[in-house]
Amino acid sequence: MAGSLNKVMLIGNLGQDPEVRSFQNGGRVCNLRVATSERWKDRDGQQQERTEWHTVAIFSDGLINVCENYLRKGSKVFIEGQLQTRKWQDQQGNDRYSTEIVLRGFNGTLTMLDGAPGGGGQRGGGGGGNWNQGGGGGASSGNDNYGGGSSGGGSGGSSGSKYDDLDDDIPF
Repeated sequence: MAGSLNKVMLIGNLGQDPEVRSFQNGGRVCNLRVATSERWKDRDGQQQERTEWHTVAIFSDGLINVCENYLRKGSKVFIEGQLQTRKWQDQQGNDRYSTEIVLRGFNGTLTMLDGAPGGGGQRGGGGGGNWNQGGGGGASSGNDNYGGGSSGGGSGGSSGSKYDDLDDDIPF
């Protein structure tokens, strides 16, 4: 159908370590549980919070390797994929439905927002890594910019990035 779009973008934290499973045909899937939170004050001025949990299924070997090696419970990630609903049967033979965000082919992106472990700190000021899902062989590609930037709290000083020599002054 022309003119339709199925795209989901999330920024959230992992609620558990990535779970990787293998299929009988040799393929693999990595499942992530991502939490997104919304905060507001109610009429009485009390702080309220609502957390939504999302299931993410990744079918690219390259991205699965990234998840296994670099993501842990609490990691902040940006996920871009498609919504997909699948039908399955439980042990009693009842039909069940699950809707999840799927990263497959060229339609998926995974960006680590709090850096690589050992490359500037899992929580602190290290830069992130950005991997786009490749097709065919499932190779991962993207920006391995672990050294620079400060996403989510850092020291604010120069971190020895390969981009330190760029002129950051705004001319107006």
